[in-house]
Amino acid sequence: MAKKKNAVRKDGLIPKQIFLGRDAEGKRKYKSVYARTQKDADAQAEEVRASLRKGLDVSAGNDTFEKWAGMWLKTEKVRVSRNWYVARESAVDHLNRYLRHMPISKILMADIQNILIDLAANNPNTGKPTAKRTLANIESVARGIFDYAISNRLFEYNPVTSVKPPMTAKPQKRRALTDAEQQWILNTEHRAKTAAMIMMYSGLRRGELIPLMWNDIDLKARTISVTKSVELVNNVFVAKDGTKTEDPRVVDIPLRLVGYLSRQKREGLYVCVNAKGTMHTESSWSAMWESYLGAINRLYGDFSPFQNKPTSKFDPKGTPFVIPRFTPHWLRHTFCTIMYHAGVDILTAMRQMGHKDVKTTLGIYSHLDSVFKRNSMLKVDGFLNNASKMQVVDY
Repeated sequence: MAKKKNAVRKDGLIPKQIFLGRDAEGKRKYKSVYARTQKDADAQAEEVRASLRKGLDVSAGNDTFEKWAGMWLKTEKVRVSRNWYVARESAVDHLNRYLRHMPISKILMADIQNILIDLAANNPNTGKPTAKRTLANIESVARGIFDYAISNRLFEYNPVTSVKPPMTAKPQKRRALTDAEQQWILNTEHRAKTAAMIMMYSGLRRGELIPLMWNDIDLKARTISVTKSVELVNNVFVAKDGTKTEDPRVVDIPLRLVGYLSRQKREGLYVCVNAKGTMHTESSWSAMWESYLGAINRLYGDFSPFQNKPTSKFDPKGTPFVIPRFTPHWLRHTFCTIMYHAGVDILTAMRQMGHKDVKTTLGIYSHLDSVFKRNSMLKVDGFLNNASKMQVVDY
């Protein structure tokens, strides 16, 4: 029997309807495809029927990316911390700038890859190249949205699977403190020293440190129980139970930190307090940290390019800032680096740092491993440069 031929529309397209079934009210549902030839229309119709046989929801195939990104964000809002949600929301904004009205089932791997390439060259929000970490977050969010659509049976393949951030993307500048900079922390007396010592020798995040109470610290067992964190909401810290990765953890701490904490006066419930003896606000933390960096700068900064070394923070001429402005995350990264050099295994380091995914810890360890091996090879180069002085010994 010859196949049925469909009428040609005025625009030259041949329509073909595929019966999808009935809705909740018993009404028949159809999906239409359009092509220039009957053969192509039949082929498209067969693709739709094949998708139906696989249990895919072909009726949602023309839903926009924006619609499914919004539904995915709704599920994330009740699953992750506010800070993580804000980061996801920002990534969706970037993706919507390019994909908002595109049918999600029509988006290709090349579409996502080109977005990352464009953002690596220029971030419309800042006018500067987008950091590699931000690009990785956008890629991860895109993958999550498509996985969500796949789990709802829209299609079978995630186009983000093979997408990678451009190699030209610059990583954010985060590093561990050098041995000399760690000594600055040990030797500089300041109200912020306790915070710096805890982050450098336990790996706590700033959000976990601020609500930390003395009863969370067991000096005999040499542990810190990390059960709370704070989030920045409209420039105000809001405390909540649970950590950034949601699961509380117990952190083992070295004797150096145990000895230091045992000598500190307990001025209330919180370990690191503001000038009023209460939990820090965003402004009080910022003021304390800036004062701390200023004190270290005056003590250890190299002012040789300047005529006179400042002797006081009240110097009317101001003090040039000549040391690196290290952040709380640098101190946390320092602890991870210390564990690497001490030979702590990756899984233990992951639990200590509170990383949700071992890949995060593995990434840090792999980077440190490559740097360490590179430095070792420099020693080999130095040794070989003096090879002419060696006495040859036969074995």
